[in-house]
Amino acid sequence: MVYMRHPFLLSSTLIAIFAITVTYYRPDILQNLFPYTNTAILTLTAYLSSLTTNSNITIPAHQHSTPPSHMNTAKTTMSRTLHHAKITPHLSSTRGHADHGWLNTYHSFSFANWYNPAYTSFGSLRVLNEDRVKPQSGFPTHPHRDFEIFSYILSGELTHRDSMLTKGAEGSDVSPDQFYRMRRGDVQFTTGGTGIAHSEFNEHKRDTVHFLQIWALPWKRGLKPRYHTRHFSEEDKKKGFVTILSPLKGGVDATAEQEAKAEAVLEGTIPIHADFLMGAGIIKGGDKFEWIVGGRGNVTEQNKRKVFVHLPMTKGGKASIRLDGREDAVLKEGDGAFIEGVNKGDKLWVESVGEVEAEVVVLDTA
Repeated sequence: MVYMRHPFLLSSTLIAIFAITVTYYRPDILQNLFPYTNTAILTLTAYLSSLTTNSNITIPAHQHSTPPSHMNTAKTTMSRTLHHAKITPHLSSTRGHADHGWLNTYHSFSFANWYNPAYTSFGSLRVLNEDRVKPQSGFPTHPHRDFEIFSYILSGELTHRDSMLTKGAEGSDVSPDQFYRMRRGDVQFTTGGTGIAHSEFNEHKRDTVHFLQIWALPWKRGLKPRYHTRHFSEEDKKKGFVTILSPLKGGVDATAEQEAKAEAVLEGTIPIHADFLMGAGIIKGGDKFEWIVGGRGNVTEQNKRKVFVHLPMTKGGKASIRLDGREDAVLKEGDGAFIEGVNKGDKLWVESVGEVEAEVVVLDTA
């Protein structure tokens, strides 16, 4: 009679019996059905408990057909938005590494004397080195050609000198193209083009400089060499991902005038000769930032894209991030991740899950 008056109780009883049986024989199936079987068991428990106090059964509203609220919260936190994407972590331990005394460097892609056929390039992305250079040392004058090269300063200072400017000849009238002392938040960009030579030195007396050096392949060779330097504020990076690089206006067919103006598609960013975006953000523990693949609107050309995410070693191992809510895509400091099979407009969520804030670099390429 009780079941006739409360048909929902009958269905809950049957589901609970089913759950107990499946638990014994096929626990793997139960994992997928947990939200529903759990509700049924809670409902049955509530009824059995009430028999000793009240014969008029009232089933709590939250037990009717939806999982408890804390389960909804967990599901939202862990839900994926990139079901179609493949995410492959590139652990710090799989990077190339060399300690030359004055230079301690890690290579995410094959570089110098380290070669791994699995890590040669990713779209336009060719080099990502995480470097620490000791005081009063650095890279003497060296040439670059047919690469887009950019340095992202994490701490300390790095001094750039054009090969035509001798040390001691700096003055207030010297352009940043000839001399620039970069500090945290600064990004310097070089179009190697037909050929350029410069030095990068840590001229500080005490502090080591820590920076990322990144190379990308341009959409064509023989470009006119050029420098760009810009500062990106800490405050902005703490609000969300800040776009640092975006394609040159005019694209691969840019006119001589567009090349001379050197304007990026996104205002406030540095122009790059590639279908490429770079972003950076500083994510407080427990927070998450959204990266729009390919940028908002018509920023990039190709619809099918790839994204590489890197977590620099800045917090003594205490920072950690999770990509797209996936437990198999949790990165620790020094780790990176290849994200493939994404399209322009897709949303990539990056969540800080470590003890401290995480500084994250995103490289978005065709």
